[in-house]
Amino acid sequence: EAARDAVDNDVHVVGISSQAAGHRTLAPLLIEELHKLGATEIIVICGGVIPSKDYKFLYEKGVKAIFGPGTNIPDAALNILNLIKSARSS
Repeated sequence: EAARDAVDNDVHVVGISSQAAGHRTLAPLLIEELHKLGATEIIVICGGVIPSKDYKFLYEKGVKAIFGPGTNIPDAALNILNLIKSARSS
């Protein structure tokens, strides 16, 4: 449903906030569904309480950025804007 909504609304980024350890399942499934819909240009990012040991797994599955507790909001926003800019120039 989230993938379809992202495509229907022509978004650039989808953010997943994980508080209950769903990130290892939900992020890869979302990316898979986006790819099935031909929306490989949509960037998926994660935030929330994600153990650092899971970062590599998420990046390998296609997550483009991870923002944990205490992330500086302006820095995160700049990071996301740079991801969008990079994706659009590819």
